[in-house]
Amino acid sequence: MYEWIKALHVIAVIAWMAGMLYLPRLFVYHCDVEIGSKQSETFKVMERRLLKAIINPAMAVTWLAGLYLVWAGHWYASGWFHGKFLLVLILSGVHGMFSRWVKEFAADQNTRSQKFYRIMNEVPTGLMIGIVILVIVKPF
Repeated sequence: MYEWIKALHVIAVIAWMAGMLYLPRLFVYHCDVEIGSKQSETFKVMERRLLKAIINPAMAVTWLAGLYLVWAGHWYASGWFHGKFLLVLILSGVHGMFSRWVKEFAADQNTRSQKFYRIMNEVPTGLMIGIVILVIVKPF
């Protein structure tokens, strides 16, 4: 059962990261369009659907499967796991910020620049790299 849950975990992580990498890119493009325009309304739909249909469920499955793996594999005492857990907590916080920004765009209340979202687009990538290194290399 452990290997099947691990496969589910990896699949969920891939889906979560795909959404976390794409959503801020949508924000970058959304900044450029006029409020109330057809493009703006299309971005709102895309952002909401991406968050609700892919990112949120993928994060939930990632967490549930991951917690099972930690418990079943007795990883909770490992140093590398503590580092990974911290990075996943931060990634979950970034997810929360992205959710808030989707709501702000939906209400036509975005105050951030395209440059800001370009920078934020790199945050999930950096966290993902750190997580993968900790899981695969287990440096401590």
